[in-house]
Amino acid sequence: MADTHKPSTSREAMRIFKSDFLEFFTHIHPGMVLAIWVPIIGIFLYLSGVNALPGVFPWYAIAGYVLGIGIWTLAEYVLHRWLFHYHAKSEAGKRITFIFHGVHHMQPMVKTRLVMPPMVSLPLGALFFGLYYLVFDLILNAPHWLYPTFAGFATGYLAYDMIHYSVHHFNLKGRFFKWVRKHHMEHHVQTPDERFGVTSPTWDYVFHTEPSKTPKKEKEQADS
Repeated sequence: MADTHKPSTSREAMRIFKSDFLEFFTHIHPGMVLAIWVPIIGIFLYLSGVNALPGVFPWYAIAGYVLGIGIWTLAEYVLHRWLFHYHAKSEAGKRITFIFHGVHHMQPMVKTRLVMPPMVSLPLGALFFGLYYLVFDLILNAPHWLYPTFAGFATGYLAYDMIHYSVHHFNLKGRFFKWVRKHHMEHHVQTPDERFGVTSPTWDYVFHTEPSKTPKKEKEQADS
């Protein structure tokens, strides 16, 4: 994989596949992600209402939605750290990890390779929905939690893709967005094997991949 410590500032996308057909699917506009996932989230919120427990205030739907967002932050960390940054040993494995994520580290300013392609996000979404169905419907016998929790999970994913695109290409205002941009850019430039959280640093602290900050005085002494 390319040296992630020296990303290119080029906005012209390098070619990944010889096939024009396959190459086409490596370029995704963020509007496509919104067009696909906003209706999906809407459908699952609708199903949350249709499958609500009769005569009971749907507090579980609110709790499930928030829980789903929280689960996404963990999934985001796990996918980013152990799948996208998998250190493959075989040439085929290195090629796959480069296509998945290495090309983004090599060319972080290419707009059409910042959001997850639907050919990846939709199968992953189906896989996670299957896991949710297994847990909430078959194991816990609580099917009324299934739809709102997955809706929250999908909302977390959508927020991740939109935030990731924005931190690379928009001058976002506000303390939170400035921090998110700084944190993610440090992952790209300084610590490609740390700072895996994009929307939240929570799991970086839990799994000790958030670098400790060197006090300013110590840094000045080290630099002198």
